[in-house]
Amino acid sequence: MQAIIDRKDFAIKCALIVGSAFINAIALNFFLIPGNIFSAGINGVSQILSILALQWFHFHINTGWLILLFNVPIGILGWLKIGRGFTIYSFLTSFLTSILAVVLPIQTLSHNPLLSALFGGILTGVGVAYPLKYGFSTGGMDIIAVILEKTTGKTIGTLMIAINMVIVLVAGTLVGWENAMYTIISLYGMSRVVDAIHTRHQKLTAFIVTTKPDDVIDGLKATLIRGVTILPAQGAYKRRPGAVLMVVISRYELYELEHVVKTVDPGSFVNLVSTVDIEGNFYDETEQLKARQEQS
Repeated sequence: MQAIIDRKDFAIKCALIVGSAFINAIALNFFLIPGNIFSAGINGVSQILSILALQWFHFHINTGWLILLFNVPIGILGWLKIGRGFTIYSFLTSFLTSILAVVLPIQTLSHNPLLSALFGGILTGVGVAYPLKYGFSTGGMDIIAVILEKTTGKTIGTLMIAINMVIVLVAGTLVGWENAMYTIISLYGMSRVVDAIHTRHQKLTAFIVTTKPDDVIDGLKATLIRGVTILPAQGAYKRRPGAVLMVVISRYELYELEHVVKTVDPGSFVNLVSTVDIEGNFYDETEQLKARQEQS
């Protein structure tokens, strides 16, 4: 069962790498670059340096190659601070984004800078949020934001806004403050989309009604490092004995929990309740990683 889960998880992450890279490259080449609107993080820094190289040295360097260059040292930081799997998937995403940004032509789809800012920001938010939701990132400043999220408890979207204010200031100096204001709109749209999709800071309580409690618990233990409370139960209709399993998870673990439960017991029933606050021992990702390393 665990092998099936691992293969499906790998396939989903591969699809997300391709999809995220394609969406980010479209946001750059079709909306942000043609409108002189800067993207978030390393992509925005790469845009700025590409403009400076052209203005100061009359040398054109594609934004995609700069994205790849900057992601190497940040990838090393992610390897040390977050983990091997996260960093490998993140670097593959940034690498493919760089290649697609070089291959895809720069086209102007809209001459309205507001539309370019909104669509560029929304697409970038989608391209950034889904990899984060499934346990990796698009590289660059996303890695730094994830590290800061662990140490500060702030949401990813809020941290991205703070990190990218420097890009706004440089954008205003280079291409004008009107473009800087459009950049702010783009960054705000991106951050809202990221916070709407990537909700790992939220907690959920799952009540799993099942007739196979032992099998479900074994599956959850193999996938998640979470405590499970067993509540004996009996179905009112058929009077069959079973159990209600109560487990508190972070929102980013919901996919793994649902997949395990449906794989082990397709006839189970899962009730999800938003958890306002928790007290007591609740492992964050760093503590979970340490626990997995100790188990292995």
